[in-house]
Order: sequence, then C-alpha cells, then structure tokens
Amino acid sequence: MSEVIRANTVLPSQRTNFRVKTADGLSLIGEVARPIGEYMGAILCLHPLPTAGGMMDSHIFRKAANRLPDLAGIAVVRFNTRGTTSEAGTSEGEFDNGKNERLDVEAMIDYCFTELQLTNLWIVGWSFGTDLALQHAKDPRHKGLILLSPPLRTTTRDELLYWTTDPRPVVALVPEFDEFLNPMQAMERFAPLHTIEIIPVMEAKHLWVGEPSVARVLNEIVLRVAPLKAPLPTHFQHTSQTS
Repeated sequence: MSEVIRANTVLPSQRTNFRVKTADGLSLIGEVARPIGEYMGAILCLHPLPTAGGMMDSHIFRKAANRLPDLAGIAVVRFNTRGTTSEAGTSEGEFDNGKNERLDVEAMIDYCFTELQLTNLWIVGWSFGTDLALQHAKDPRHKGLILLSPPLRTTTRDELLYWTTDPRPVVALVPEFDEFLNPMQAMERFAPLHTIEIIPVMEAKHLWVGEPSVARVLNEIVLRVAPLKAPLPTHFQHTSQTS
C-alpha cells in the first residue's frame, strides 16, 4: 500500500548514536542514519543557532535523517555543537558564537571519514551552520558545501574569497521571504564568491516551514549528493501486517 510522505514519516535506516572528542577535549553527541540498502553518499549537518533553538533535531535535518537513507541511499550525520542540547542529550562545552566551534566541525568531519568510513560526503549547513561551513569546513576530503538560509552573520569577505580558490562547489538555497538575507541581498553579499550557485526558493522562509519547502530542500541535496535518486518520491510503500 502506498502512503504519502508527511512531516512525521520515518522510513527504515540503520541508526547509531555516537560521541566524538574535539581537539580541546570536549565530548560531542551525534547520530548517523545509514541506508540499509544501496549507499550513494553522505551529508554532515551543521545545525542552526543554538541560542535560538537550533540543534541536531532541527526539523529539516531530522526529516533528512528520517527519509534520505531509504529514499536516496544517503547517510545523514547529525550532531550537537558545544553546549547544544537536543533529545539525545547535551554536548559538552559552551556556545562560542562560531569560534571554537571550528574544533567541533573539524572533529566531526574527521570522524565521518576515519571512523564512519563515509565516502562522497557533503557538508550541509543551515543558518548558523552555514557560517560554520564557510569558515571551518575546509577539510580537503569532502565534496562541497550546501548552504540553507545563509545569513552571512559572521563570515567575512576574506572567508568568502577562500572558496574562490577552492574548486569544490558551494550551493546556497535562499528563501524568497528570508528575513535575514533574501535572494537579492544574497547576490550582493556573496559577490566576492563569484563561483557560488545561488538558488532562490520562491514562497519559502528562513525556517523552511511546510512540506513543500522541506521537499524542495531535500531534493536539492539529493541532486548534488546522489543525482540518480532525484527527484525524490512523494509516496512510500507501506506493508501492513495482519495477525
């Protein structure tokens, strides 16, 4: 029986909780949701601003973990940056407005490769997480950056210019009604990074509320990480069991 994919849909995956130590000795909590079947690639999720409620369970990333392993063969790695709390627990340390979070990002990327043995890994940042990606995700092993609702809150011109010297793709999904940086403003602010691909998303907002916005974001991720799996289906097969 076919069912519509909804906000609370959870599809099969192999889920594992883990802890990662940073270079300054903090323990970060995380989870990887792996495909049970064919593996196509992976994403590492950098969540929105913790002081505004951002965490590894922020809804776009939670829905990515609930859907992409099964629908697209994409492993989804989520974690809480220092001092951030979610249902899974609290990572050690204190929020540092993106500065010492560099050690969190570097530790997590290394963990993805050395411990989880992931390949075709992309970094997906959302809001605060986009600044973390632009500033700190420079490990040469990942494939590129996907930025959701980038506010360019702390990223400098020089940090943007760095990515003009890096051949990997940087893609930004910018909501039409983003109160922090709308598509027109993004074109101006990202001007130093002339290689960026900016994708305006009509009728969307900073928090990507609503299933059409969620579906658009997940499809754009799949187009980069596992293009053969795009577009994502809107229904899934549900097998009911009778006794």
